[in-house]
This record gives sequence, structure tokens and C-alpha cells, in this order.
Amino acid sequence: MDKQADVIIVGSGLAALQLAHHLHSTSHVIILTKTKIRQSNSYIAQGGIAAVIDKNDSIHSHIEDTLKAGRYHHFTEEVKRLASEGATAVRELIEGGLGIDRDENGQPSLGLEGAHSAKRIVHSGGDATGRHTVEYLLATLPANVEMIEGEMAYECLMSEDRSRCIGIKTKNKDGERSRYWSPHVVLATGGVGAVYPATSNQPTMTGDGIAIAFRAGAEVIDMEFVQFHPTLLFKNGAVRGLISEAVRGAGATLIDEDGLLLMEGVHPLKDLAPRHITAYEIYKARAKGKDIFLDISGIQQFEKHFPTITAICERNGVPIREKLLPVAPGSHFLMGGVSVDSNGCTTVPGLYAVGEVAHSGVHGANRLASNSLLEGIVYGKRLAEFINGHLPVDHQRANIFHYGKQLKNESVIGLSKKELQVRTMRAAGIIRAPESLESHINYLKGQGIQQWIENGLDELDRDNIEQVYMHINSYLISRAAFLRRESRGAHIRTDIATEEAGWQGKQIVQTKNQIQIRGGQHERNSIRIHA
Repeated sequence: MDKQADVIIVGSGLAALQLAHHLHSTSHVIILTKTKIRQSNSYIAQGGIAAVIDKNDSIHSHIEDTLKAGRYHHFTEEVKRLASEGATAVRELIEGGLGIDRDENGQPSLGLEGAHSAKRIVHSGGDATGRHTVEYLLATLPANVEMIEGEMAYECLMSEDRSRCIGIKTKNKDGERSRYWSPHVVLATGGVGAVYPATSNQPTMTGDGIAIAFRAGAEVIDMEFVQFHPTLLFKNGAVRGLISEAVRGAGATLIDEDGLLLMEGVHPLKDLAPRHITAYEIYKARAKGKDIFLDISGIQQFEKHFPTITAICERNGVPIREKLLPVAPGSHFLMGGVSVDSNGCTTVPGLYAVGEVAHSGVHGANRLASNSLLEGIVYGKRLAEFINGHLPVDHQRANIFHYGKQLKNESVIGLSKKELQVRTMRAAGIIRAPESLESHINYLKGQGIQQWIENGLDELDRDNIEQVYMHINSYLISRAAFLRRESRGAHIRTDIATEEAGWQGKQIVQTKNQIQIRGGQHERNSIRIHA
């Protein structure tokens, strides 16, 4: 099947829906998702939206908290715009009808989360902010937006000279291929959580958008910065769900099996220290054979304030009445991703990225809690404004590039998702040793990583395409982690335990043809006008 649109959005999370909302109502917009509309990471997000909407808070404070949590590895001008535009955008959502939690006086009931210096977390439905926000956007979606479920995007349609993206290829669950043509193709596919064995993400988060962009020739940046959430519900050797940082913000504490406070003396913010610090402490304790628990005895009416988490616990046989929730860290958020400028343009003309799939420079080496939904809201709107300035367009189909060789299912039959997850965690998990990273990189090379990057995917089934994507993302993460010779934020090396001044602000940039270190001191790439 062939279909055409003014704008194609791949993904159906908050960033995608915010973008669709702000595109011109006269344009034909198609949203593609490989599963169901309500199966995005955004939909299951328990945390809220970090935004300065209280008179006792300040934009400056939000900026400083973001920079400190991310270890000053940001594009600082982008952080300033995120905090400022974010406050305005969140107010617009509330004024437009998004219901938020309020106190007995009708004022916004703002929460506190790790590394924030003020209560600024906007919640909707307690610990179901993602679901409520997505439902609000879906209910108010303009009529010009067409939603197509069950279509897995797997490859860019490129012009014959490979200089421009002019559409996207997809496969449905039956393996039938379709081509969607558009001068504006937006990747909003989320992160890479499923590359690891334990994750808070949906199992479909296999790094699709990053692999698609990378194979099309786009730059990806800082893939080594993978945030591990400290508190995933962990029972019988498996992750059962996420326990939001808001629980610790409400007064819960981390304790070991002997009842000792885990974060005492570790960091001034104790249980609300930045995520890379709390995750690392839990990891070290568990490595010594100790079980770690979240003590919620200090939270009154837990079930009322955290209905989603209560349901997850009850469903998995963890009684809330015992006040101890067993936890372990798991992959949560990618700070790196496809390189974009301030508008969301990638280095490939016609191809854009927004949300977690993109490296916008606002998260640094470790994302501040609840800045992710904020990023989707801000950059979704901003990208829409940019694309609106380049609509309408003349739909002229160019000749397309054809791969000289197509991969066969037999060529990837030996790949295993579970084995890759274990290997990736061992090499590029919470802590990284250079020997393990080098060994994993060599393993991936031996498996044939280069042919998966260079050849076509038309003849692979969806499961094998996902496996190829996962191996590519593991390769990108491991190569960057091996090259960055320091510990910063979520990137912790066993051989160099400190932040190195010479590495601050430097990005590791990968393309199909090279990997390089780009000097940085917080500078944003020059804006790329592709339309």
C-alpha cells in the first residue's frame, strides 16, 4: 500500500500527540504506531510534569536543578528554553482542559521528586499523569489527524542520492509492507529500554527510531547516557512495574533487609538524590546479596495517593499493608539519541525527531525527574511551529534509493533478544568496565553488526527487525561508553571513578561512517533548516 501525507509522525506518545495538536488543521497528518495508541511509555508514566507554575518557585531554580542533576553536560540555552517555555505550555494545557490534582483550596497540588529544590511536579490522577495527559490529547485531537495502529516503521524512504528522507516504510503484523510518503517525517518512537533485561519501559521500546535514523545517515549523540530508575518493583527475580520517585518525594525511604537507611550519609538529599546516585547505591547493596526495600510507613493513605502503584503491588502479591516494597534498579530513560537542533531537525533533511528518541541537549548526563513529559510538551509544540512554517508542500515523489542487498531472515536467525539483553547489561549497565565493553563490541562485530547497518530490511519479519534494532542500539551505547573515559551522571566507569574536566560538554557523535568526539562547552549545534 502507498499513502501520502503532509506530515508523518512515527509514534503515539505525548510528544507525538502534542506535535499533532499544533500542526496546521489544513494539513493531512498521519500518526503511525507499531502497537496500540495507548501502549506508549507516555501512557504508563506515573511521574508528573516538572513545571514552574507556583509563585514561590522560579525558572532559575528549575534550570539550576536540571543542570546539577545532569552534571552540567547540557546545551544550557536549551535548558533555559525548556524551563521557560515549559511553564507556559503546561499552563496552556491546564487552561485548555487538562485536569490536574488540586488541594482543598483548589490550588495545584504540586509534588516533590528527586534532585528538585521545590515542589513543582504537576500530577493528574495521582500516579497516572501520563495516562490522563495522553487521554486528554487524544480526546481533543484535530480532525485532520489520521491514526494508524499496528504499522511498524522500519526504514526511511530516501531520495535516490540518499540526501533527503521522503517517507517511511512499514510492516503490519502479517508482514505486509506499506510506503508512506511525506516531505516531513517525524520520529517520536521513545527510547531503548528493552535493550536491557530489567526496564520500566514497554517491551516494545527497542530503539526503533534511533536505528532508523542512524541507518539513514543521521548523527546520534551521547548514547552512553542511559538512566536507570532506582525503584522498580522486584519480586521473584523479575521486574513487576515501576514505583514512581514521587513515592520517595512523599516520604518513603530506602532501607536494606536489616532495616538500615541506605542513603544516610551518601548524599545531602538522601532518598531524593539524583537517580544515578540512588540507583548505584541500590546496585552495590544488591551485589553484596542484600535485598532493598522502599519503606512507605511514613505515607498516610498510600492507596489513595498512589492508586496505580497500589494496583501493581496487589497484582503481584506485594501487600501494601506490610509497608515494605522490594525494589531494584532498571533501565528507564535515554539521555542521548538522534541529534537534533532547536527545532527538532536531524542531520538528514526531511527527517525530524522529538521526545526521548531525540538528543535535544536538555537532559545532560542524567535526566532530572519529570522533565521527560515536559520535553515532549515543549518540543512537540516547537517542532509543529517549525513545520507549519514550511507548509503546504508540493507532493512530488522523487526516485528512491534501493539497497543493493536485502537481509534474509536466515541471516539473523541466531540472534537472541534475551542473550543480547544480558550481554548489554553486563557490559553497559549501571557500571561499565573497559574490558567488558571492548569484549561486547567485538562480540557484536562478530555477529555481523556492519551488514545489519548497511543492508536493506524489506525481507525480514518484524521480530527479526526488532532484534537487528536492539543489536544496533547496544552497539551504539557500548561504543560511546567505551570511548568516554570518565564517570559522569548515568555513565559510571570502574576504571575512572571521577568526572574529568576535559570531558565536560563534549559529545560522542556516531554516524554510519565514523565515531568522533565533538568539543562542547554547552554549545548547541547550529540550527539546520531543511525544509
